[in-house]
Amino acid sequence: MDELTRRARAIRLAIFDVDGVMTDGTLFIGAEGEVFKAFNILDGHGVKMLQSAGVAAAIISGRSSEAVARRAAELSIAHVVQGSADKSRAFDTLIASLEMKPEQCAFVGDDLPDLAVMRRCGLAVAVANAAEPVKSSAHYVTRASGGRGAVREFCELVLRAQGRLAAHTAA
Repeated sequence: MDELTRRARAIRLAIFDVDGVMTDGTLFIGAEGEVFKAFNILDGHGVKMLQSAGVAAAIISGRSSEAVARRAAELSIAHVVQGSADKSRAFDTLIASLEMKPEQCAFVGDDLPDLAVMRRCGLAVAVANAAEPVKSSAHYVTRASGGRGAVREFCELVLRAQGRLAAHTAA
């Protein structure tokens, strides 16, 4: 078994950054200051497949947004940390509350604030359009860009490693 498969097989918690990972990083700001984000429907289904296979999902984001809270609710993501200036501290609090070890966690990120968590978790994933230091710190770099299928690609990677992807593709 290769190293990537070994790491993916151990994952029990998938943690996602939002801007640049679950979205393409573009923010639309309306006249009243409201912020709009676009989420990929295939990525969302990937998260649901992961959860149905027993892998919990969480969000740790540096920004706060009602759109993120709403998307997390749609996807039944119970663990959502927004406005976190210190993602490493948020990671520690989250895994302690879930009684998880760092090696049981994956983090999908795209930018420098994600590095502290990526360097500590069992499976560090960078999206294709991530900043170069993030890519070089990752165990896996997706072929797809953030907001354009990267989350789905990651979810299928974990499901495949755990022998659970076929259950979702059977007709």
